Amino acid sequence: MPPPAPLHHADALPTTHEAIPDPAPEPHPRSGLKGVLLPVAVVLAIGTIFVSVYLAAFHAPRPRDLPVAVVGTTADAHRVEAGLERAISGGFDVRTYGDEAAAREAVEHREVYAAYVPSRGQQGGKLLYAGANGPSVTATLTAAFAHAAGPDSPPPAAQDILAASAGDTRGLSVFYAAFGLVLAGYLFGMMTYQAAPALRFRQRIASLTLFGALGGIIVALLAGATGFSALPGSFAGTAAVTALMAMAAGGATMAIVKWTGSAGAAIASVILLIFGNATSGGVMPPFYLPDWLHPLSDVLPVGAGVRALQGMSYFHDDGLWSGLAVLAAWIIACVALLYLRDTRSAHKARLGNG
Repeated sequence: MPPPAPLHHADALPTTHEAIPDPAPEPHPRSGLKGVLLPVAVVLAIGTIFVSVYLAAFHAPRPRDLPVAVVGTTADAHRVEAGLERAISGGFDVRTYGDEAAAREAVEHREVYAAYVPSRGQQGGKLLYAGANGPSVTATLTAAFAHAAGPDSPPPAAQDILAASAGDTRGLSVFYAAFGLVLAGYLFGMMTYQAAPALRFRQRIASLTLFGALGGIIVALLAGATGFSALPGSFAGTAAVTALMAMAAGGATMAIVKWTGSAGAAIASVILLIFGNATSGGVMPPFYLPDWLHPLSDVLPVGAGVRALQGMSYFHDDGLWSGLAVLAAWIIACVALLYLRDTRSAHKARLGNG
């Protein structure tokens, strides 16, 4: 029998994206005792992680090195810092500004979360803050600076220089919008393989793009001036950021499912729905998170998107460009992982058929 013809490189890999299959992962049926115990173990593990993470983040929230400003001299800053330390130990990072205008600008750009102007002569002290940061932050700041003023001095007059939108009185709309998008992205990543298990790679990515674009438009219509007026950012900007969030969440779920198989649903839910939403900063700023959770806010899609939306809506685009970069990196990385997995699978299938 003559030896089989050698497999050329052109035969080993598909030549176009259109030719690359992106099939659903093979199911792993369970029966017997394993089928009884596995769902119990997985769901209880996810539930335990959820309760642990959310209790760690929110059972007794307190700031950790929350940046605030003091207008005046270094001596003024040290005096106020000592009072804040008595109020909440380790809660604040005090920065000195030479004049009120510079401190006010820092609050408006979210470089600091409040600015304290000490009393001068007959004029009492003043606390500049941004209500757009949410009522929890406002309550923390007013209480801490009142304590720092001392028992013999009146609390500083609080002045909201950047109020939340009238359609977002509790400052939670961005969290709910982000949570809904990430949940939708997770469900899309799961359902795309269930509803269409035999799509080609290019078709799968086109579906992800369409999902993100439509999701962004829907959220912008609901949250913006055409809906509840909860997010005062531009329609185009809100739609773009939320579309990228949806694509990042959907792409991450798809990539995790393709690389981990039946465990993908649980892994994606823990990363995106539990850690992602708990560290998003939509309820309170990341400075309120424990040290082991804080870094996740900057790298997971939810936190990057929330900061971008908040910055675009209120804080002169603070966090917008870095958030867009993080979301774009997630999308590119996930698409690359899907492509790599599918080309490897196609290569092995061709070798097997050869």
